[in-house]
Amino acid sequence: MNIRRSGTQPSGKGPSEYFTGSVRVDPLFDPPEPARVRGASVTFEPGARTAWHTHPLGQTLLVTAGAGRVQRWGGPIEDIRPGDVVWFEPGEKHWHGASPNVAMSHIAIQEALNGSPVDWMEKVSDAQYGA
Repeated sequence: MNIRRSGTQPSGKGPSEYFTGSVRVDPLFDPPEPARVRGASVTFEPGARTAWHTHPLGQTLLVTAGAGRVQRWGGPIEDIRPGDVVWFEPGEKHWHGASPNVAMSHIAIQEALNGSPVDWMEKVSDAQYGA
């Protein structure tokens, strides 16, 4: 058994190559193999968002605060709010982030395949975000 006490894992800034705007990532769990599931609490300031990306085994988002947006490749932008649960299929190209005027926080849960839980792609343009 391993108990990770609240506040013992440092917050980190979302890397600029994968995020646009101000993003804070708070790791929640990343157990050793053979476990594959990983989770983090992510907070996006207004207008902040991920780059386009996929997850080899899918991703679940649990929206905990604020107002956000999600979009899968070729689909419409969808608004998300606290209590919403979003599932992205394995390999589904997508992005997620805050609304233009309100911050958003979610818990992101995904499994790693061959050690990697995500494949990052190009950034979401301002035109794509504002569509």
